[in-house]
Amino acid sequence: MAERTLDRSRGARGDAAGGVLERVFKLRAWGTTVGTELLAGLTTFMVMAYIIFVNPTILTTTQPDGALRAGITTATCLVAGVMSIAMGLFTNRAFAIAPGMGINAIVAFQLVGAQGLTYGEAMGVIVVEGLVITLLVVLGLRRMVMEAIPVDLKKAISVGIGLFILFIGLTQAGLVVPGEGTPLQMGRLVGWPVAVAVLGLLFTVALMARNVKGALLWGVLGTTALATIVNYANGGTLWLVEGRDLGIAKLPAQLIAAPDFSTVGRFSFGFFGKLGLLTAVLVVFAIMLADFFDTLGTLIGVGGQAGYLDARGELPDAQKPLLVDSLAAVAGGAAGASSATTYIESAGGIGVGGRTGLTAVATGVLFLLAMPFWPLVGVVPQQATAPALILVGFLMTGVLATRERTATEAEAGQGGPTGGIDFTNLAIGLPALATIIMMPLTYNITNGIGAGFLLYAVIRLVKGEWRQVHPVLWVVAAIFLLYFLRQPLFGITV
Repeated sequence: MAERTLDRSRGARGDAAGGVLERVFKLRAWGTTVGTELLAGLTTFMVMAYIIFVNPTILTTTQPDGALRAGITTATCLVAGVMSIAMGLFTNRAFAIAPGMGINAIVAFQLVGAQGLTYGEAMGVIVVEGLVITLLVVLGLRRMVMEAIPVDLKKAISVGIGLFILFIGLTQAGLVVPGEGTPLQMGRLVGWPVAVAVLGLLFTVALMARNVKGALLWGVLGTTALATIVNYANGGTLWLVEGRDLGIAKLPAQLIAAPDFSTVGRFSFGFFGKLGLLTAVLVVFAIMLADFFDTLGTLIGVGGQAGYLDARGELPDAQKPLLVDSLAAVAGGAAGASSATTYIESAGGIGVGGRTGLTAVATGVLFLLAMPFWPLVGVVPQQATAPALILVGFLMTGVLATRERTATEAEAGQGGPTGGIDFTNLAIGLPALATIIMMPLTYNITNGIGAGFLLYAVIRLVKGEWRQVHPVLWVVAAIFLLYFLRQPLFGITV
């Protein structure tokens, strides 16, 4: 009797929990179940979890002795967890959030490495750009900004950042090095570190080719395991940093530890004084563009797969996910984890049936549970994250893909090439190419965006097509002209 009473009590609690989840997430309306949503959340986490290892590696590249690694790892999990949960609860969409690839590279190599900002000042830039995006969303200016920039230049920004990330991966792998008599050359394919990077890249590509969920994460983990084995086999001296043993490619002294919140709140607005007002504004603007349009592309692309889009191909009630995403950028900067954004990898969970915010909540909870495992991140060498960077860069070039008309569409006079960039049109193709190529070659996202905008405005003006340039873009192009002429006109060298 007591057992039957206990079973009924458990069943009642289960029904109550299910009822709450149904009311919050409207599971039946979306044709899904709690089990499906939880599985989708686990899947999304698995395909996103590589960021736990990659983000600290990139952000500490320009920090002495990999300082702040523990704090950045904790912050990465914290921001991804809290903001994914917020996205799920506020929007009831299966979009997950984490610190974004691309912006973290800008922070490390451009803001800190090239422009000499402290880590806190670089995070201040991220906080400001997140606040600007939030203001745009709140004021309903999204359509105006979207209309100002031609779609081909938006695609070029994404591709350029992708090539920038890919280039960083190639250099970290040792496959591209400074040249002797040339700016760059192929690295010497000798030594275990390069061999580990190449084998890791081949391993990760094989996983992706086999459609293995979480291929990037398994690639990082598998390559780290190989690096550790090789390191011990060679006396543990292959991954010393300036002769010092920092524990890279070695088993950690402990697997778990208390989360390190040392980077939370570590941001400063001192970058305005260090860079000068003009340069600071342009840097914020360039990062804002990359962040803003990457998010829009992700929401539409993933939203289409989930069945969120309406008959016009638009995302209904888009203000909600856009608002959460913009606040995630602020949160990422404030926590010291770089700008957080909606992840294209959310499609992984959607692919196994996730449709509601419960998927995002489950993903967020798993990120929070991962926080104590930060000691494992220090084991990962850059040769293990390089394959992930190379392949993420490749994936970001997907906007160049085109689809030709099928025979049926051709006979009916329907369809046509879709996607891609029109490189046959000088006014479109040359600015797009400048945007794409200037980012990796100058190691600067701002330079690429500015070059593309300026060329687009100039070519349209020369062709007598100045009316085709949105007034907002004329203002932006003028600002970028001042940016490029800042040294001869104002003596600003950064």
